[in-house]
Amino acid sequence: MSSSRTAVDVDGRQLSLSNLGKNLYPEFTKGEVIDYYARIAPVMLPHLKDRAATRIRWPDGVDGGKFFEKNAPSHTPGWIRTATVPSPGSTRGRETLDYIVVDDLPTLVWCANLAALELHVPQWKVGPRGEVHTPDLVVFDLDPGPPATIVDACEVASLLAELLGEEHGLDACPKTSGKKGLHVYVPVEEPEEAERTSRFAKDIAERLAKDHPGLVVAKMEKRLRKGKVFVDWSQNNPAKTTVAAYSLRAASRPSVSTPVTWDEIESCERAADLAFTPNEVLVRVDEHGDLLKPLLDDHRPLP
Repeated sequence: MSSSRTAVDVDGRQLSLSNLGKNLYPEFTKGEVIDYYARIAPVMLPHLKDRAATRIRWPDGVDGGKFFEKNAPSHTPGWIRTATVPSPGSTRGRETLDYIVVDDLPTLVWCANLAALELHVPQWKVGPRGEVHTPDLVVFDLDPGPPATIVDACEVASLLAELLGEEHGLDACPKTSGKKGLHVYVPVEEPEEAERTSRFAKDIAERLAKDHPGLVVAKMEKRLRKGKVFVDWSQNNPAKTTVAAYSLRAASRPSVSTPVTWDEIESCERAADLAFTPNEVLVRVDEHGDLLKPLLDDHRPLP
């Protein structure tokens, strides 16, 4: 099948987009994927800026195979920012990886054109010379083990926010994972040691599990998670990433990792209450702006 290409100018960068009519989801084309990312960019890019992006690509759509891409491919245009950082666990013998940093709209569109449906980022940033900072975010990944659902995760999120606020004076911001769970973020001042955020998150998760043993589990073993919500603190490990705010997720129909309000968390009665399509997310942004804006400028010291 011949590849159809469309030349576009994106903020002064010349891009050649391919196969815009191809379905990457059963009822959502590559052109619609690129259009969504172009329209969500004003609120998404600040959460991608200065963070080393892992792209998960589905070149044949969500019904085909996927692959994780950390290293910038050889055909990466010279104008795209890359950052050479130490490889977590020395991937395939490499001591460093050349990550793409999605700082602008042309880079975001370029990634979408490569069928990078999902963008995942760490809790740390890279500086202008590639220096790796310590984390400026703490994240709690609330993962319900069936038959528990996102409704149970909402209950845990409220308990978590209460604990962080009352005992530590920290504000938290929630978003959906775009699948079955929730992510709760806390903006913090960069600690001297990267491991500090992991230790703090683990302490909080273990405290919740101790106080609410019928609802929360903080241990990794999957057999313990049935009917409970696993508070995954390990996502704060510098080698790990979390799906970026406003990223699409790969499923039978397109869903989005969506910032939500605490009122929505507290009033959630069924999973559908917190499931959003790309178009619904764009409408929400028109109404609310970026609900995760506090993550960008309200950093407080870790207790």
